[in-house]
Amino acid sequence: MNANASTALLTDRYELTMLQATLRDGTAQRRSVFELFARRLPDGRRYGVVAGVGRLLDALEDFRFAQAELDWLREADVVDADTVQWLTDYRFTGSVWGYPDGELYFPQSPVLVVEGTFAECVILETVFLSILNHDSAIASAAARMISAAGDRPCIEMGSRRTHEASAVAAARSAYIAGFAATSNLEAGRTYGIPTTGTSAHSFTLLHDTEREAFEAQVRALGPGTTLLVDTYDVPDAIRTAVDVAGPGLGGVRLDSGDLVALAAEVRKQLDDLGATSTRITVTSDLDEYAIAALAAAPVDGYGVGTALVTGSGAPTSGFVYKLVARAGDDDEMVPVAKKSKDKISVGGRKNALRRRDAGGTAQAEVIGIDLVPTDDGDDRTLLLELVRDGVRVHDEPLDAARERLRTSLAELPATAMQLMRGEPAIDTVYEEAP
Repeated sequence: MNANASTALLTDRYELTMLQATLRDGTAQRRSVFELFARRLPDGRRYGVVAGVGRLLDALEDFRFAQAELDWLREADVVDADTVQWLTDYRFTGSVWGYPDGELYFPQSPVLVVEGTFAECVILETVFLSILNHDSAIASAAARMISAAGDRPCIEMGSRRTHEASAVAAARSAYIAGFAATSNLEAGRTYGIPTTGTSAHSFTLLHDTEREAFEAQVRALGPGTTLLVDTYDVPDAIRTAVDVAGPGLGGVRLDSGDLVALAAEVRKQLDDLGATSTRITVTSDLDEYAIAALAAAPVDGYGVGTALVTGSGAPTSGFVYKLVARAGDDDEMVPVAKKSKDKISVGGRKNALRRRDAGGTAQAEVIGIDLVPTDDGDDRTLLLELVRDGVRVHDEPLDAARERLRTSLAELPATAMQLMRGEPAIDTVYEEAP
């Protein structure tokens, strides 16, 4: 492990102060079960998409208190010397079960189940929540955009609208949700996501004429490139673009104006000029609703930025991380739960399956409390083992997560794909021991 890559201080102070208190009173080593879940979906959403699990497991592997972290904790007087000493040897030795990347979740779904001692589990709260809340929010928004886009590809291009590290994570989440490519090169290097991009308006403005700009781009990137045609006058730019690149011009990009009407005009002009295979990509503050509005327009693809990387109105998934069971004085596990108004949680270690009918359509999210829900033969288990005795046992390529999401969405009732506001697509029900 590279000490400079430690994730141990990506946390809230109160987790370490709780650790100090439990080390003092002897409860730190009590066996515990924490659960990460959302009490509700963002307002009006029909489903949520899990993303960030792979990143979470990477972060867990790097959750080590190296000398730099320990020295700072001492200097800042965050915790006492005994706690710092305990952190010196910190290694998570417990187990983690969870919904994998690309799985759907619903209210109360046990997206992550973390088992170990209280001390080793509680200090993971913030880093787990920060990753899954962000990444799942982006993936959930992206999945709605992909649904609205139909067979037309979407490109993630929101890097300049968010934190530089969030941009890379957002590209990963968007790719899981079905986006075809990203503009972010670090996301391409880190996760193997296809990258794409050609030029901005500044490139055109740099040159004395639009023709000179187009000629320079075609010389550098070939006639298959995509030319940005709305810097000045679109019809004039289209004529110039086809004249410079020929009828084999790869594509044009529209970034402003009434995109529905403009796309129709551009398509006709391209066809009249013989550029019948030239693709039209539209950008300009698109979200799922704008994409849906373009469904009848002659558009070949979408570039999405701000709305995507901010969750399209739901920038967090609302996940919480709660203690749901702990060992009692006799070492038997005891369910525990928060009972405060509007923030009630359900105690007990959870298992989950998606109940489906004989035709494979999802009917309910079934959560078993201290038991495995009964499978009637058509159902699907949701929790996968991610970490066993402190060792990561789950690792998969992003393409597996993309396929999982496609399969999971195909299970939902058809109404779940509608963009209109509504209740969760399926109900959450509990099974308990008699």
